Amino acid sequence: MRDWQAVGHGANAKIGVLLVHGFTGSPASMRPWAEYLNARGYTVNVPLLPGHGTKVEDLNLVKWQEWPAKVESELQSLLAICEKVFLVGFSMGGTTSLNIAARYSQELAGLILVNPMIHIRFVPAQLAWLLSRFQKFRSAIGDDLKRPGVTEAGYDANAIVGVYELLKMCSVTRKQLPKVTLPVQLFHSTEDHTLPVSNTEIILKGIASREKSRIELVNSYHVAPLDYDAEIIFENSRLFIESH
Repeated sequence: MRDWQAVGHGANAKIGVLLVHGFTGSPASMRPWAEYLNARGYTVNVPLLPGHGTKVEDLNLVKWQEWPAKVESELQSLLAICEKVFLVGFSMGGTTSLNIAARYSQELAGLILVNPMIHIRFVPAQLAWLLSRFQKFRSAIGDDLKRPGVTEAGYDANAIVGVYELLKMCSVTRKQLPKVTLPVQLFHSTEDHTLPVSNTEIILKGIASREKSRIELVNSYHVAPLDYDAEIIFENSRLFIESH
């Protein structure tokens, strides 16, 4: 429940990978992936996003700008010590990563997304704001996993003001998708109970990247980095990084 970093070694020590977790989640959802990459020599960084890792009430106190600001700060740290840096985002971490990539496409070597979010169908930010006037919390959306006995160690409730801020970030970021020009690798679970496939389709259509690939995950739900297809994600991301 805190920022986690590991210095690389060998020939890959100067290659950095910044991995960003999802809404109501924690670095635990990205830690096995980060450890996999670090074991192969890469320098890795898994930040804890503001409003997370404490208590769910804190997620109702965060402005959406704090999430990309945190990731940008960690990115600057990696750019200072690494020759190349890759950005990795899961779910809302994908939204945050796209927001950063729209401004850092020239500095980043590549972007990897897993079940990224860019909208909630038929739920505009204004509706979430109206709901937040009457209800501060709803049932949790986390731990959508096919693999039993696994958790992303997130909150057990959903902060509605936080959802409002999240949807505002989605709206802003969606308008910036044409500014994303770097190579992109996207993983999508064919059975995702949290986000519909329209998120993946909007992102792939909206970004201006010449090189963009989509890999289907058939044995995982939303939290795919911890699910049965984790090795597919880990191995293909390694190949993507090596090729760039």
